[in-house]
Amino acid sequence: MSSTLHWRTRLIAATPDVPAGFHSLAPAVHRGSTVVFNRLSEAVDDWRQAERYTYGLYGTPTTLELAARIAALEGAHHCFVAPGGQAALALVFLAYCRAGSHVLIPDSVYGPTAELGDDLLAGLGVEVERYDPLIGDGIAARIRPDTALIWCESPGSITMEVQDLPAIVTAARARGVAVALDNTYAAGVLFDAFEHGVDVSVQALTKYVGGHSDLLLGTVSVAHQQAYACVGRAHRLIGMAVSPDDCAMALRGLQTLGVRLERLEQSTLAVAGWLAERPEVAEVLHPALPGCPGHTIWARDFMGSASVFSIVLGEDWSAARTTRFVDALRLFRIGFSWGGVTSLVMAYLDLPRLGARRERLVRLNVGLEEPADLIEDLRRALEQA
Repeated sequence: MSSTLHWRTRLIAATPDVPAGFHSLAPAVHRGSTVVFNRLSEAVDDWRQAERYTYGLYGTPTTLELAARIAALEGAHHCFVAPGGQAALALVFLAYCRAGSHVLIPDSVYGPTAELGDDLLAGLGVEVERYDPLIGDGIAARIRPDTALIWCESPGSITMEVQDLPAIVTAARARGVAVALDNTYAAGVLFDAFEHGVDVSVQALTKYVGGHSDLLLGTVSVAHQQAYACVGRAHRLIGMAVSPDDCAMALRGLQTLGVRLERLEQSTLAVAGWLAERPEVAEVLHPALPGCPGHTIWARDFMGSASVFSIVLGEDWSAARTTRFVDALRLFRIGFSWGGVTSLVMAYLDLPRLGARRERLVRLNVGLEEPADLIEDLRRALEQA
């Protein structure tokens, strides 16, 4: 037929004959929005895509390969990919909450998660209640008949409190309430969310899986069919489309995740241990160190530690002095996020929930630089400040 078509039509309706059987170590990048069918009877708009692809919004082979790899890594029933970590967080809340719902969120929660509750959810008629992250089984007293979700984040991404997830899950199950966990710190592997009874595990792949500070992706992994149906419907209706190119980069990042996490843990412990001996430092908030809130729970439930932790400088440190310290660092670059190859630093001088510590608390992310060089950078900046 092609020989009878105009050349402009052949540009669109081309059917090139190329050899099959190309097997590469790198995943193929499948881009596409429209899926074509051989017969009208096959044309079904189905987000589950259990038997065939139906629309690019619901995933291409590249997207679904990443989802399947993350699900296997976490031991999940299924995994959904979102355009960023914040999108993944929002997806869970919008999947489980309705007007009149009650949600429990820890005081130590990631800032944008707190804003999501105070702003968007509140505007939709969802009541958000904060709780002490170290509450453990005391969460039972906070659960109400209209509680739709208990949100956890362990460790807290600034103050590093480690939550007693098994105790919270036990209390939640007794009342039929779902538990969701921001498991980004653990990269889905250092803490086994589903082994500990969590219903939904969220990751910002932007952090450890991506690993190079050059992509934005998130995942929502679910433990069972009920959560799969709940999250899946919302994922479709909100239109959580993701770039297959970003998914390919995340698949590449997964290949080195093991060696990066091991190196990051070792380097971070070396830096944190050095800071713990400095006279300028009042506290080191690192889950693997005994002084960190919830350290005994970390030792019981976690299989390792990651690259992000915080320090609290001495009581004689002012906001101005803390600023001088941060500005004096050279290898630690000033920036949000963590989990990449570059060491980062951030201070939260205006964060009310930190109370009196807000002028003295600094969060550090240790990258893949040599620990001795990072320690020297910190020593020089402390002395200069």
